[in-house]
Amino acid sequence: MSTPRVLVLRAPGTNCDQETAFAFEQAGAVACCVHVNRWLESRWLAEDYQILCLPGGFSYGDDLGSGRILANQLRHHLSDSLARFRDEGKLILGICNGFQILVKSGLLDSADACGPAVTLTWNASGRFIDRWVGLRVASDRTPFLAGVERMFLPIAHAEGQFIGRDEPTLERLEQAGQLVLRYCQSKSCPKQPFNPNGAARDVAGMCDASGRVFGLMPHPERFIDRTQHPQWTRLPAFEEGDGLRLFRNAVQYFA
Repeated sequence: MSTPRVLVLRAPGTNCDQETAFAFEQAGAVACCVHVNRWLESRWLAEDYQILCLPGGFSYGDDLGSGRILANQLRHHLSDSLARFRDEGKLILGICNGFQILVKSGLLDSADACGPAVTLTWNASGRFIDRWVGLRVASDRTPFLAGVERMFLPIAHAEGQFIGRDEPTLERLEQAGQLVLRYCQSKSCPKQPFNPNGAARDVAGMCDASGRVFGLMPHPERFIDRTQHPQWTRLPAFEEGDGLRLFRNAVQYFA
């Protein structure tokens, strides 16, 4: 098995890059945290990597909206590099702020002649939400979720409500199997509303048509060890956190 190299892209305000790199390393990859300015200086920098990850945090302080500034940098200055990276059969992952960047940069290929088909906007409550949620895999479209049925992961976001342009657009994405991850009721949080932000069709994650570009709002890097579970001392023993499977799937994709 080859050892894939992961480029964890960071920018001012990114704060989950180290945890994400650690999660990939625990799954068997070699991970490097790279500032976006280094990539802008050397457009061929990503050629040495097989996986690109846009981690969580608040890139550029989310000053113009979550992920908007970094998404514009990628779209206007690195679009050729990103297209080449994707066309070579490599993987791209966006977590929380990274998912917002994927949507707003066009990397998920969700736009059409009428404009953006989907977006991520303010939670229905209008407030920042920080809690754990139940998740179910609704499609086998992406290799990141191969063999996964359910997960229990933390979320932490203010602009995580997934919405579509209209119902026909959502139905088209549904039929294509791109709405791959949904919020669902969890035994660990029976009294909490299972859809925390009002997302359309309970969507927590989406992939592109190829399945190799995947974004999700929950944080898998925050649950790779059993001791990170909020109730780990009261649960039967288990070996690892639910999030680790996602990173291991990415590594095994290049076996």
